Order: sequence, then structure tokens, then C-alpha cells
Amino acid sequence: MTTTETATEPTLRVYVYVWLGMLAIVAIEAVLVYAHVSSGMLLASLLVLAFLEAAVALRYFMHLRYEVPLLFWTLIPGLLLAFVMMNQFWADAARLNTLRFPIP
Repeated sequence: MTTTETATEPTLRVYVYVWLGMLAIVAIEAVLVYAHVSSGMLLASLLVLAFLEAAVALRYFMHLRYEVPLLFWTLIPGLLLAFVMMNQFWADAARLNTLRFPIP
């Protein structure tokens, strides 16, 4: 029995294009910060660009592009769920304001 590989190894050209694309995303983020955009729009656009940049880094630099697609599409929602759970249920920073610490 022979197995055929459908995914090819990425070339240096692919990595350079991905790197330039990520630099472009960072440049867009910098332009948005220095432009006079409302804070809600700035926050939403920076979050979308950060998630896009993280997805590109996961797919190409961590080689998930060449893995089973189901792995990638279950990894991202799992990470987002973990971040939301950490924000909502493990928010110790908000609880620190109500604690009384003895001053030595």
C-alpha cells in the first residue's frame, strides 16, 4: 500500500509573503492608533486584526496549515472559550479591590 502526500512543504517565498502580510497588519494597526477613530471602533478593529494575525501565525508559523483542517477549526474556538472563561470566572484582579490586606 502506498500513501500519497497532498500537502507540500512550504518554501521560503511563502514564509516571506506571510511575514510581509503580518507586517502589513501591524502597520494597519499603527495607522488606526494614530488616526482619530472613536474608541469603540478602534477597539473592535484592533481586536479583529489581532485575531487575524494570530490565526495567520498559527496556520503558517506553527505549521497548522498542513495539518487536518478540523484541528485548526477546533483550536481557535477552544482558545477563545478559554480566554472568555479566564476573563469571566478567574478575574482575580477585580476581587483584589475588595480584599483587606494587613499592612505590616
